[in-house]
Amino acid sequence: MSLKRREFLNLSAVAAGTGIIGGLSSCTPSLEESNKSSVLDGLQSMTSDVVPITVEERETRIAKAQRLMTTNNIQALILDAGTSLGYFTGISWWPSERTMVAIMPAEGEVSYVCPGFEEDRLRELIKIGKKVYAWQEDESPYKVIAQALKDSGITKGNLAVEERLRFFILDGIQKEAGDLTFVSGDPVTIPCRIIKTSREIALMQKATDITIEAIKVGILNLKEGGSPGDFSTTVAAAHQKLGGRHGFAGNNYGEASAFPHGSIQPQKLKRGDIVLMDCGCTVEGYHSDISRTIVFGAEPTKRQLEIWDLEKESQAAGFAAAKIGVPLEEVDAAARKVLIDAGFGPGYKLPGLPHRTGHGIGMDGHEWGNAVKGNKRLIEEGMCFSIEPNISIVGEFGIRHEDCVYMTADGPRWFSQPSVSIDQPFV
Repeated sequence: MSLKRREFLNLSAVAAGTGIIGGLSSCTPSLEESNKSSVLDGLQSMTSDVVPITVEERETRIAKAQRLMTTNNIQALILDAGTSLGYFTGISWWPSERTMVAIMPAEGEVSYVCPGFEEDRLRELIKIGKKVYAWQEDESPYKVIAQALKDSGITKGNLAVEERLRFFILDGIQKEAGDLTFVSGDPVTIPCRIIKTSREIALMQKATDITIEAIKVGILNLKEGGSPGDFSTTVAAAHQKLGGRHGFAGNNYGEASAFPHGSIQPQKLKRGDIVLMDCGCTVEGYHSDISRTIVFGAEPTKRQLEIWDLEKESQAAGFAAAKIGVPLEEVDAAARKVLIDAGFGPGYKLPGLPHRTGHGIGMDGHEWGNAVKGNKRLIEEGMCFSIEPNISIVGEFGIRHEDCVYMTADGPRWFSQPSVSIDQPFV
């Protein structure tokens, strides 16, 4: 079972041994170990209805990339092992010191260059293209890449490399194919990957739904004296049981919550602490990313409530600014203005919002589409990004609400609905 809201609230009440306050019984002091186990044991996969990305959709992606290559006078694109390789071909490959790349020409089929002893394994994975060039351990893979390019009729002109192609591969190709001009692959990869299809959005929605349920389980397991690792372990187990691939489950307590990515100092949870949680998983390679901030085991103080509510107002302002045709920097400006008007900042100064308001999300947890000052890229239908203004008050606490949106023709839609209140993190 997934934890539906009523079940979640009932378990919260059992965990706290008290009545429910705003849906979270003062944010759940503890669960007995047996209750924790039973909650995890009762979880079932939520992915039975997942539809993976098809070969046909990947072929559509490649066709778009080839059109962009032609427009940008690029003869071919080199893909290293990593996200873009998976995006276009569906192949997941460990980026070892042994070079394996895909070559996508502006015309024709994708080909591959790989270590000779890995050829059979690679062929098992190939769904797009047929040609494999194998290099042996005593051979240069870069000479083989140059030959593969020559076989595709590419001996001069612009050869694009994706942003994550490792330098030693680029250096090797340059030495063996010196008549080519090496250029960035961004004009090809970014326009393809930054716009998500309905199938991609559905996978991200599923990952989000799973993370929501996993965070609920993590909250139920919070206990006085517990460590951030306890929470992380519980969320990781819940992600797995629910059918997601666990990504991360960060959480910080009290003063440590003022550090957006945590502190190395030991932490033990106390009643009245702010708890800032940041969690995500993947489904078929697509990410979720959600942050929630609650108060543990006690009524929030006036100060905690004021800052929490201000953060909610800031997030709502960012959402309202996210409109088709508007520069992404406007999302950051709108969210940040709420905080500056309240006396925080200005800019990135503390106390205040020390980082961008949002980041793109898709097959990478952080990718193009940042909501940050200076990003003039216009918002388009299909873009997906987080809206996560953060208020960091060093020496006190930090508050962050993070939910991601996908852009429709009619404006943004939340993957996860924002927190209702400080004691009701989920709708």
